Amino acid sequence: QVQLVESGGGLVQPGGSLRLSCAASGSMVDNFAMAWFRQAPGKEREFVAAINWSGSISDVADPVKGRFTISRDNAKNMLHLQMNSLNPGDTAVYYCAARLFSYSRWHNEYDYWGQGTQVTISS
Repeated sequence: QVQLVESGGGLVQPGGSLRLSCAASGSMVDNFAMAWFRQAPGKEREFVAAINWSGSISDVADPVKGRFTISRDNAKNMLHLQMNSLNPGDTAVYYCAARLFSYSRWHNEYDYWGQGTQVTISS
């Protein structure tokens, strides 16, 4: 069983930055691939970025490539998402997710989810 708690969301002006964090707890967290998804009102949950269990391999969705960076600190059981050059299209609830071993871009393949953190980009 894995518990995930996101933090770091908020209201930011266009062009600004935010750093989201996800604290993971439970057994064998190091064995889990982790990911960020987001969901805007009226839209389906969307893949943002994912990282393998060791942090050596990551994947980032095209809409955020070059602006967002995913990282993890297994010593602290933390997952991060550094978001730069934010625009109103990035407004959504951001979710942290985990699944055993390999990561995926498909949200229905993840077993554990956090409660989400709201990110709003507006002037």
